[in-house]
Amino acid sequence: MNAAVPVRLIAYYLPQFHPIPENDEWWGKGFTEWTNTAKAKPMFRGHYQPHIPADLGFYDLRVPETRLAQAEMAKTYGITGFCYYHYWFGGRRILEKPFQAVLESGQPDFPFCLCWANQTWTGIWHGAPNRILTEQTYPGDDDHKAHFETLLPAFRDPRYLRVDNKPIFVIFKPDEIPNPKKTLSLWQDMAAKAGLPGLHFVAVGNAGRWNPLADGFDAMTPQPIFPIRPWISRRKPLQRLKQKYQISRGMPTIHEYKEWVISLNRDEIFGENYYPCLVHAWDNTPRSGKNGVVLRNSTPEEFRLAVKYAIKKISNNPEEKKLIFLKSWNEWAEGNHLEPDLKNGLSYLDVIKQEIKI
Repeated sequence: MNAAVPVRLIAYYLPQFHPIPENDEWWGKGFTEWTNTAKAKPMFRGHYQPHIPADLGFYDLRVPETRLAQAEMAKTYGITGFCYYHYWFGGRRILEKPFQAVLESGQPDFPFCLCWANQTWTGIWHGAPNRILTEQTYPGDDDHKAHFETLLPAFRDPRYLRVDNKPIFVIFKPDEIPNPKKTLSLWQDMAAKAGLPGLHFVAVGNAGRWNPLADGFDAMTPQPIFPIRPWISRRKPLQRLKQKYQISRGMPTIHEYKEWVISLNRDEIFGENYYPCLVHAWDNTPRSGKNGVVLRNSTPEEFRLAVKYAIKKISNNPEEKKLIFLKSWNEWAEGNHLEPDLKNGLSYLDVIKQEIKI
């Protein structure tokens, strides 16, 4: 099945591929996402690691040609735009340079929106989950106002992705914002005063625990959730997994992609205000080691089924709301990159191109 009208595919985009002073201090001079990616090693039989980039190489996002090549590749394979992760810690910005260069230069001429990745940074990637690197705080209305003013040039950019002419703003941890309804109302008022028709707020989350629409959000998109180790209290599954994957104590959690992906995008209660999220692969052991999670046996054809299902799910949405989020364009240390590697090449991007019939 292909979309009856254009589907907008928005890929999350990680700006962690350039050195910053904070990472130099925390992890050593020159640390980037490539540091974890390149040093990864297989942890069990059949474990695909490390992931080595193909067409785009080990790039540096400070280089304009890299950003142009990424956008051209995404456009060629049917992706509508990037959703850049944006970091704001009580007035402090981190990893802002790649997007700021996109905004100020006008290049690439490729649509975008922003996702506020509002979570505390810890040392969890390096086995120190209790080490606080940068704490996510919410100092109050003055901080929210300053945050909005910082984002306003992006919201006004003609490339910015919109719903009903309202800039899309995604919030990664929506229920951690104190009094989100009040905060979003403040931003809507500021948007109106700035001459915008409003903002289209998208909450990342899952149904059942909290209803974002009741707190001022316009839509939600799911947060992929991986079940905890199923064998902790059940000896039989442990033995079966040990036999299948040669798992021993201290190994990562493993789930079959085909079985896990069935549970994604099943929420029904939000109707046209639900935007599916597609995950084509996952393996964050380069970051988390034995505490990581691996989706095993992801294939382009299994991903194709997920794409078909997502397109069908939004088929009755108004055209402006035929949105699907892709996780992700370039989260290499989570094994979650649509950018081609030496093993899979362009195969996952080919599926997207084929299914939306561009």
